[in-house]
Amino acid sequence: MTDIRKHAVEPTSILHLRNSADELLYADDAEGNPDKTRPMEAEIYGPGSKQFKKAQAASSNRMVERLKKKGKDTQSAEEKALADAEFLAACTKSLRNVSFDQLVGEALFMAVYTTPEIGFIPEQINKHIGDWSNFTKASPTN
Repeated sequence: MTDIRKHAVEPTSILHLRNSADELLYADDAEGNPDKTRPMEAEIYGPGSKQFKKAQAASSNRMVERLKKKGKDTQSAEEKALADAEFLAACTKSLRNVSFDQLVGEALFMAVYTTPEIGFIPEQINKHIGDWSNFTKASPTN
């Protein structure tokens, strides 16, 4: 018999962020050119992590509260964007080589995930986080 847990996924995964033209993003060097040694990355908690499950529960609880208060499930575009950003922020462990008005931690995550002009970033993260294979453990080398 084989213990099924040997197929468990990692709790986090690293996503190298891309721009709207699908090109890999790098932090700038001192001259303002892309520094290939400093990729812009998101470390994301995946569907097999406690943090992801907690974020899902919080998202569901917000929807239930909205239903109780308003009696309906409709959201404005702004409310939906904020709810999506809150979920992604809760699923983000770190953003590496990414800056936004000197913000850090959750404030940085929320700024990045709620700015419409860089909406391609949360779209990438949503896509990445929704694919269990992105969290597969690396095969041991022989």
